[in-house]
Amino acid sequence: MDVGKIVSNSFKYPFRNIKKLPILFILFVLAAFIPIGMLFDNRYVVIFGAFSFFVFILVVPGYLLSFVQVGLNESSMFPSLNFVNSIYNTIRLLVLRIVYMIVPALVFFIVLSTLGTSSIDMLLNIDILGFLLAVGLIFLIVLIVYILFEVLLFFAKARLAYLNSLTEALKMHKVIGDIRNIGVKNILKWLIIMAILMIVFSVVSSWVVLIPYVGFLIYICIIIPLMESIGNYSLGLLYSNIAENNGGNDLEEFEREIRLLKYGN
Repeated sequence: MDVGKIVSNSFKYPFRNIKKLPILFILFVLAAFIPIGMLFDNRYVVIFGAFSFFVFILVVPGYLLSFVQVGLNESSMFPSLNFVNSIYNTIRLLVLRIVYMIVPALVFFIVLSTLGTSSIDMLLNIDILGFLLAVGLIFLIVLIVYILFEVLLFFAKARLAYLNSLTEALKMHKVIGDIRNIGVKNILKWLIIMAILMIVFSVVSSWVVLIPYVGFLIYICIIIPLMESIGNYSLGLLYSNIAENNGGNDLEEFEREIRLLKYGN
């Protein structure tokens, strides 16, 4: 599937399932109770909001992975909500993030320990320019490494949805291979187009925040869920090119089918 069709289908997707969209909206309501309680200065609502927010972070990330899986199958169906599967997927995503962020964390501490001392000496010696350059270099190195692994994590998430295997998603060399199969050029085109359209969509719809009292809630509970469904579904469509590029006959595709038959979605 070409990038233009991926983007077009992605933005049409949530509006093809308007009757089922309230399921997603209700989940995001769970994240809104804390600001509601603070707005009305009601500590009971804030306490309930803390509990509901915990449920939100436990269920929603795993449920959004289902949108990636739907996109992988190039289906327009809306994923059903299964709390057990969603929590299980959230835990797997958390493990994935922890593992993929180990290297950026190590780089941060190594760079900080090597350049941090010298930058403090520069500050004590009133070498402001040298201090700013050292701090800027630390920030730049850490930022580059972080962005690199965030991109790998992004596609590792898609690999997790594709093969339904945390072990496979943790294989960074396989994730890099998947990126090559999709095509760096295609990925860059997709990222740029999706980023521009998402920003435009967000800016255009942000007017609802101006509505007294309920505007902020509408943005949290409707606009953000729509953007999340579009983004995750689009990632699945993009990653579906793996099967197309491999002709759908490689070992990983076979393993994926076995896992889906065994565990289901």
